[in-house]
Amino acid sequence: MIPDHLILKVNDLAESSAFYTTILGWTAEGPQGPFRVLRVSAEFTVQLAAWGTKGGEHLAFAMDRKEFDEVFGRIRQAGIRFGDSFHTVGEMNGPGEEVGARGAGASLYFFDPNQHLLEIRFYEGAATAGLDRP
Repeated sequence: MIPDHLILKVNDLAESSAFYTTILGWTAEGPQGPFRVLRVSAEFTVQLAAWGTKGGEHLAFAMDRKEFDEVFGRIRQAGIRFGDSFHTVGEMNGPGEEVGARGAGASLYFFDPNQHLLEIRFYEGAATAGLDRP
């Protein structure tokens, strides 16, 4: 079993879509019903829903080291506050090391425009693209 899609409540479709495509590098696929669909990978989409939110969701995304470095560079270039753990967002430290689905890995935490806590991570030496499926 692997994830297929996630519906994420946001306050502004355009602002959130621009954030995720610009900072994380996702691909905008356009509207579908009440949603704005963003392609994260060949097998996973996030459907933004302008239903309003106070934030508070936590989403973590594993990537290879090269992609991590590129995203981290865009975070810094955009002036987005970050931290090396979820306790230190805004302290501009990182990356740190936290445990995820495949063990310990380098991780960085920051907020999206809706105050959802995002985490990007990579596992040194691990294959992240194939999700290590059995």
